Amino acid sequence: MAAHGKLDRTQELLLQEPGLLNATWDWGAGDFETGLGGASHMGNREIANFLLSKGARMDIFTAAMLGKLEIIQTIIKIYPDMISCKGPHGISLLKHAKAGGKESGPVVAFLETQGAK
Repeated sequence: MAAHGKLDRTQELLLQEPGLLNATWDWGAGDFETGLGGASHMGNREIANFLLSKGARMDIFTAAMLGKLEIIQTIIKIYPDMISCKGPHGISLLKHAKAGGKESGPVVAFLETQGAK
């Protein structure tokens, strides 16, 4: 939960228990979330970049939120159905991109031209 918006607590917890870096929480019904996933759907770039710098596993949702257009374009080109994939809590790829704000604008535009909803 800390990784949704509390950088200092995220850093503290990761220092105490490094295994949390890629740990997932099962919210039930196949809804799994990592700290990076929480930071990503909340649009928290600072926490996402911190976790990535420590070795967290990048995924398409984080790439979208961070505005990594080339990564998104490549994945969608190879796996077109990923345009409609859902992340933690069923949050769409497009909503992750929108959570990234202005910096993710090019990703939002690309996803919308590809029919993302």
